[in-house]
Amino acid sequence: MDMRDLLLRVAELYDAGAGTEGHVPGQQLLRSVQKRKDLTLPDGYIAKARGGQGTAAATPWIGVFDPRITEDPKQGLYLAYIFSADLRTVTLTLQQGSTNLERKLGRGIALRQHLARRAAGIRQQMPGDSLQGWQRQPDFRDRGARAQAYEKGSIVARAYQVASLPPEVKIQADLLRGTRLLQDAAAAEKVWMIDEGKSTTQVGYEGVGHTVEDPLGGFHPKNSSEYLANIPARQQVKNRDHERLIAEFGPYVLERGYKPITDLVHPRDLVLRERVPRSMHSGAPEWLVEVKVIRAGNPTSAVREVMGQLHEYSYFLYGEKSLPRPHLIGLFTEDIGVYSHYLEGHGIASIWKASAGWSGSALAAEWNMVG
Repeated sequence: MDMRDLLLRVAELYDAGAGTEGHVPGQQLLRSVQKRKDLTLPDGYIAKARGGQGTAAATPWIGVFDPRITEDPKQGLYLAYIFSADLRTVTLTLQQGSTNLERKLGRGIALRQHLARRAAGIRQQMPGDSLQGWQRQPDFRDRGARAQAYEKGSIVARAYQVASLPPEVKIQADLLRGTRLLQDAAAAEKVWMIDEGKSTTQVGYEGVGHTVEDPLGGFHPKNSSEYLANIPARQQVKNRDHERLIAEFGPYVLERGYKPITDLVHPRDLVLRERVPRSMHSGAPEWLVEVKVIRAGNPTSAVREVMGQLHEYSYFLYGEKSLPRPHLIGLFTEDIGVYSHYLEGHGIASIWKASAGWSGSALAAEWNMVG
C-alpha cells in the first residue's frame, strides 16, 4: 500500500462517532499502520497512527518518525499526516509533540502559546529558502484542545484536498522534503529550545526541607522491548538497549541521591539533579548524561559520539543561554577500558553497566554515583 492509498482509505473509513473499539474499521486501519511492511516510507523512518484512546479523535493522524529524533508523539519533533475533522483535507505537518508538556502547562492557552512561540523560534533558525512553498499553521476545523495544539505546534505544513490528492510520486517528493525540514528543525531546536526559560521547559528540583512526593515523577524512559526496524532489502530485530539502560540506571541513581529526569529535556537523553543540593556542587545544578550502546565490544565510536554530543549540548543548551554549564557523563552498556581516562581528560565522567551493578571513572565515584 502506498501513502496515497492509505490516506484515501482512512478518509473513507474513519468515523469519530463509531468509537475506538477494535472492530471499528477506521480504528483497525490506523492501528495496522505500525505493523505494515508495504507502506512507502523514507529509509530509516517508521510510521504510527492514532484515532484516539478511549474517545475517538476528531482529527486522526499518521505519524512518520525518525527514531534518532523521536518515535514518541508525546515529545520531540516528527512528521504527521493529520486529517481535518470533516476529513476533507489531510495535512503533512512538521509537529512538536505536546502531550508531555501538558503536565506542566495544561491543555489550554498556555500550552498553545508556548507551542506557537517555539514553532516561530525554530522556523527563525531554519534556512529561509527551505520553507518556501510551505504554510505555517494548518486549519483542522475543530475547536477541541488537541486539534488546536496540533495547529499551534505546526512548524511547517502542506495541506491536500482529499478529493483531489496528488499522485503518489508527488506525495513521496513532499514527504522526502519534509524529512529534510525535520532534520533542519531538529538542529534549530537545539539552539532555541531553552529560550522560553526554566519555568516552562525544565523541571525544577526540590529544595532542602521540601517533601518529594514522587522522586521519579519526571522520569519516563521509553519502552525497552524489542522492535522491528524496516531496512531496504531486509528486516532487522533491534534491542532497545539504549532505553533499557536508562530505565535501569534511573532508579539506581535515585538511591544515590540524584533525581533522574527524562521529561521535557529532549534532545538530551537524561538529566540528573541532586535531590538535596549540596553547596559543593552549587555551581552546576545539573548532570548531563549521554547514553550509548557499545556494539561488538568496540567502544571507539560510542566514546567519540558521547564527547561530541555532550560538548555540543553543553554549549548550545547552557552556555549560549548564559546558564551554568552542567557536569558531563557518558553512560555505556559496558566497560570502555582506557577510554574512561581519555574522557576524564576532557571533563567527562563515565559510568557503565557491570556484571554486578554499576562501575565508573574516578569522577563518577567522586560524585557518589558508583563505588
